[in-house]
Amino acid sequence: MEISAEMQQRLTELQEKYNTMGQDLVSYLDGLLYADYLTYWDYIHVDTLLSLQNPKTSFPDEEIFIMYHQITELYFKLTLHELKQITAAVNITPDFLKARLKRINSYFENLTRSFEIMVTGMEVDQFLKFRMSLLPASGFQSAQYRIIEIYATPFIELVEKTVKEEFRKKDATCREMYDNIYWKKGATELATGKKTLTLRQFEKKYSELIIDTAESLKGKTLFDQYKNLPESEQQDAELLREMKQFDLNVNVNWPLSHYKSAVRYLQKDPEDIKATGGTNWQKYLPPRFQLRVFYPGIWTKEEMEEWGKGYKTI
Repeated sequence: MEISAEMQQRLTELQEKYNTMGQDLVSYLDGLLYADYLTYWDYIHVDTLLSLQNPKTSFPDEEIFIMYHQITELYFKLTLHELKQITAAVNITPDFLKARLKRINSYFENLTRSFEIMVTGMEVDQFLKFRMSLLPASGFQSAQYRIIEIYATPFIELVEKTVKEEFRKKDATCREMYDNIYWKKGATELATGKKTLTLRQFEKKYSELIIDTAESLKGKTLFDQYKNLPESEQQDAELLREMKQFDLNVNVNWPLSHYKSAVRYLQKDPEDIKATGGTNWQKYLPPRFQLRVFYPGIWTKEEMEEWGKGYKTI
């Protein structure tokens, strides 16, 4: 068979590539010759993926619960994939930042819309029974969600609102701030002030990772990259819209979806049912109580007054 000019060009380029690495091109061509064709199921590891659901009970709807949370963690990983590119970028441009923010917002918007599965997609009676086998595990323990927050904004913005300004004034370390991070109140017993087992488990496994990540991102978070842009580029209307939507998606829309689900399954007069991890969800989930904001400087006073009062789209 005659080798075309295009094929010869490719072979020449491959020869140069492997010569540079001190490798033998013919050996690699042999490997290509003997290798089987790639299949979709092997590339995606479909069989492995579909084997990762291991219910603790015989209630059918527990599989829905497991799979939805696994999907959620994959979306979180996609989000972190984009945030890592943003924070690692040198001489970042508005277009680069906007493109990745658009992706992140689409991930969170898909998650928020799909949470209806958790709101209406399971039988209440089944959920209230199989959930008892999950103690003390809780979605509160999603480390990826916490890491997303740390990539998004300077660590001080995650400090509990009643002491944030005090810590801002004294230029506290990440370790000091971590002891006052907002989410700890969400897994603290209201009556005694003691940490729940859920929180203790989480801290034992992830505290050092969280603190180290926060230290490594000082001056490099998404917001820092945004502030590195020239002042005129920071005012780009499309960029500001994506920044605001990201802030809303993580700190308002996503928590509201969880709250809606908790109300359906856990609210029961005259006494609310406790969450599996012992989290005080009634105070922890509603964003109007947390008033957690990644980028307070880009919001107007009027917008802040409406924070957390409903799902928002910019």
